[in-house]
Amino acid sequence: MKWVFTYLKPLRARIALGTCIKIIGTLAELMIPFLLSYILENVINSNDVTKILFFGAIMVLCALVACLGNIIANRMAAKTTMTFSTHMRRDLFSKTLHLSARNTDKFTIPSLEARITSDTYNVQNFIGMMQRMGIRAPILLLGGTFITMMMDSKLALVMIATLPLIFAVVYSISRKGVPLYSKVQQSVDGMVRVVREDAQGIRVIKALSKVDYENARYDQANLTLRRNETRAGVIMGVVNPIMTLLMNGGIVAVIAVSAYFVANGTSSATTVIAFMQYFTLISMAMMSLSRMFVMYTKCSASASRISLVMESVSELEMREDDGLGDPNLHVSFENVSFSYLGKKNNLKNISFSLKRGETLGIIGATGSGKSTILRLLMRFYDADEGRIRIGGRDVRAFTPQELSAMFGVVLQNDFLYADTIAENIRFERDISKEDIIWATQVAQAHDFITSFSEGFEHDVSAGGTNLSGGQRQRVLISRAIAGRPEILILDDSSSALDYKTDANLRRALSEALPESTVITVAQRVSSVKNCDLILVIEDGEIIGCGKHEDLMRNCSEYKEISDSQMGGAFLE
Repeated sequence: MKWVFTYLKPLRARIALGTCIKIIGTLAELMIPFLLSYILENVINSNDVTKILFFGAIMVLCALVACLGNIIANRMAAKTTMTFSTHMRRDLFSKTLHLSARNTDKFTIPSLEARITSDTYNVQNFIGMMQRMGIRAPILLLGGTFITMMMDSKLALVMIATLPLIFAVVYSISRKGVPLYSKVQQSVDGMVRVVREDAQGIRVIKALSKVDYENARYDQANLTLRRNETRAGVIMGVVNPIMTLLMNGGIVAVIAVSAYFVANGTSSATTVIAFMQYFTLISMAMMSLSRMFVMYTKCSASASRISLVMESVSELEMREDDGLGDPNLHVSFENVSFSYLGKKNNLKNISFSLKRGETLGIIGATGSGKSTILRLLMRFYDADEGRIRIGGRDVRAFTPQELSAMFGVVLQNDFLYADTIAENIRFERDISKEDIIWATQVAQAHDFITSFSEGFEHDVSAGGTNLSGGQRQRVLISRAIAGRPEILILDDSSSALDYKTDANLRRALSEALPESTVITVAQRVSSVKNCDLILVIEDGEIIGCGKHEDLMRNCSEYKEISDSQMGGAFLE
């Protein structure tokens, strides 16, 4: 919870002013029962109308001050809370975007989504409640207790006797609440994961008639969430009824004792009336404190989940270059091995090198490690063994900004967002309209884009669902080459293109980007056969390396793939 104060510190002046206004309003509210008791006992019997009106006006003034004070303070609290939550969400979202790939894998995307939404909402609610009730409730509780002690200490002690029991109940139950609400938030993660997966794959789900199956899967996640919420709600829901029981018991005790005192002439009816009003205020304060304890358990669980993200440290630290690289080589892997989980190597002793402007093709079965090579080159992860260099310099010696500026990338599961085609290609970069047009011409996308009535201003739906698979891929390739990158990575980016378009694309790329090093991952031999170097990957190892003609002679696996695709078949 300590990190919360870093966001509240800049708002301390506004919080202090709101607190002062809240205190004034609450103290004015506390004076009303005392003034009523004084009027009933000392003013009415005097038959002095002026005096009655004077004290009545003071009561009205106190009521107005209490009302306005609470309204103003609550409005200030709302603004403070919104500012706090805006900054917190902004920084959490920014931190999420800057997480290393390994940390993202650890937290998972659905869990990060839940932390940015429901967890921040729980923290926001508690901060708002603290400003509204966290000041008023203690003042009413302590102030009401102090005034009643001044009025009649014996009756006050009867009332105070119930307070330790209430605190004990609230404290003991609240301690159980934090782990329970942690489980609730984990269940929210699971439900968000199902919703996210189904939203992304809705067309496949319908095409394969798996709507009922996905409904059942969602129901299971929903039932798990319900069970955890029910358990937490049942346990935390005990607080209010027990508090009400204890407070009502205290009221009964006060009435019984006060009746005895009034009958014996040691107390007055006006004092009892004031006591009942103060007891009501104290009861409201205790109820507010109990709600705060319940909200605190949610906030504490959520704040812990948020702090794990905010305090996470990237394992991708910059290192000094050893100066042993060959500057004539644009991209080189030197005996690189890597494991995602630290158990079995996903890549083993990968070595190859490319000069500037050369092309590399990587082919292999699904799960063989093709995309992992690209992730290591772009330093989404660090290799466990060996070195990866760009221009002879260790990739770990580049800043993230330097490294990302070198690449143009089309990944397997790349995305388009809801905006125009032009903005999807520009992607918030400083790229001119001329460069966008040039990129679409190279990517073989210009003709279909201009066939739309709006042209480049044609709106793309989220995920590009209003475009065909081949159109989406060509827009993505346009985005990748629009910045004229040093290294162009195409990860299975032409699988939806026909052979003729694919051939035209590869020819146009070689002519348009002669100085760029192009790395193509594909499952079609036709997409890589003209590359300067082809790697055949199997189980994370290179089992074939060379040009197309060499591999056809020396690599039986590559020859088998090539032969199986004669006539345009795909390797699945």
